[in-house]
Amino acid sequence: MTLPIDPSQISPDDIGEAEATLEMDHEEAIEHVREVFTNAGFGIPVEFSPSEMLNEKVDAGRDPYYVLGACNPAVAEKALDATDNKLGALMPCNVVIWEESPGTQHVYHVSIMRIGRLVGMAPDDEEMADIVAETGELVDDAFENL
Repeated sequence: MTLPIDPSQISPDDIGEAEATLEMDHEEAIEHVREVFTNAGFGIPVEFSPSEMLNEKVDAGRDPYYVLGACNPAVAEKALDATDNKLGALMPCNVVIWEESPGTQHVYHVSIMRIGRLVGMAPDDEEMADIVAETGELVDDAFENL
């Protein structure tokens, strides 16, 4: 299978990549990120620990790794309408927290709205551009407060 886009040509801005480093323990970082994203207008309908599951099921020995599935309901509604419900396959917007070393956590996010446009799940029109901008502002607000 040939990819329809060249991944080496995609910049962090193209996918709305956001990153931060937090100097705190893993559980404290999860609580902090959850609170900051909630304050920025996101709900957290889904959350789970892939590291716990993998360590339990396949004895992976993974360091702490946690996923918060963040969703702004008003923006999600617009995105579903603008994409004939297709963008729902990428929801919620995940914010990942992993332990780089004890006391140092990395927070990572990419924009499903931007990725949806890149892969053709979302239209490249003004309505979707407005949705991308709105979610980008919400995520920027959250990352500024981490």
